[in-house]
Amino acid sequence: MDLRARALDVGYRSVLRPALFRIGSGDAEAAHHATLRQVARLGDQPRTLRTVRRMLHVPTTPVTVAGIEFPSRVGLAAGMDKDGIGVKAWGALGFGHMELGTVTAHAQPGNETPRLFRLRTSRAIINRMGFNNHGAQELADRLRAAGTVDIPVGVSLGKTKVTPVEEAVSDYLTSLRLLEEVADYVAVNVSSPNTPGLRSLQDKEPLAELLAELVTTATQLARERGATPTPIFVKVAPDLTDGALDDVLEVAQHADVSGLIATNTTIGRDGVADADLPLAQETGGLSGAPLTRRSRYVVGRIAERSQLPVIGVGGVMSGADGKALIDAGASLVQVFTGYIYRGPALVQELNRALG
Repeated sequence: MDLRARALDVGYRSVLRPALFRIGSGDAEAAHHATLRQVARLGDQPRTLRTVRRMLHVPTTPVTVAGIEFPSRVGLAAGMDKDGIGVKAWGALGFGHMELGTVTAHAQPGNETPRLFRLRTSRAIINRMGFNNHGAQELADRLRAAGTVDIPVGVSLGKTKVTPVEEAVSDYLTSLRLLEEVADYVAVNVSSPNTPGLRSLQDKEPLAELLAELVTTATQLARERGATPTPIFVKVAPDLTDGALDDVLEVAQHADVSGLIATNTTIGRDGVADADLPLAQETGGLSGAPLTRRSRYVVGRIAERSQLPVIGVGGVMSGADGKALIDAGASLVQVFTGYIYRGPALVQELNRALG
């Protein structure tokens, strides 16, 4: 780490992060929204944006995955910017792609608050947000208004909570039709633990039906406008057994999806520090350092058993963690909790480690 990167890391840890954590001392979600507002403001200030880009720039080698050229291997994971309010700024902050959402066909408030908790000793987060978002149409409108941005944009799709699981296909298709033209890729989120019944869509038969409809529809829509179909990725849970993961792989390959994202948050609590155990009793998905080894294992198993590209996410807290995911078979990595704990310095470190 050079002197400038070290100064950035120390500054974030000692000044900005404590300030944000104080904002959300009673509700971590407040700090999250405060950060997003600052990112959105940055995107509306071109001169400041150029300065930030120069400060944070690290030379990287572009990589092509699923026909998309990514300027670096490091991306922003879904969940950080559900409604795309920072779409103009994430590239300047060092990311090589952003995954917005998870967004649903209909706007929804999500679960009751509080619903976001920091396990500081464990460098982890528990969330039970419940896909709070303004809906697929608003995100589509925002992306069109933003115009061309400097890094690829993925959009994570989920099921609206009030939609019965039996009608999930129609719900996902509504979002796909609204967003596929303005997204560089679409991620199918069937693995969040915070929407009742959602994870049942990872079972072999419902997943096969859902993916077949999504891929067919994306192909038809692209053909109508003379374009290449928008790549579709499937995001899987870290809690799947090996057999269940193999079933997902079989279905994904048969459906001709473009890749997988491994992994989502976990309902397990392995690796949580003793000091955090009382807070760890909160329901929701756990992310951060306790997930590092499991996400690496799932990425490795997918890579060993298929030729599909994998985006690795889960417990990426350092450059070494990102490198380990690439070595396990990931083509790209994404960060979420690590970014909350370390800020832009983590993105710089990852870009240096992954080249």
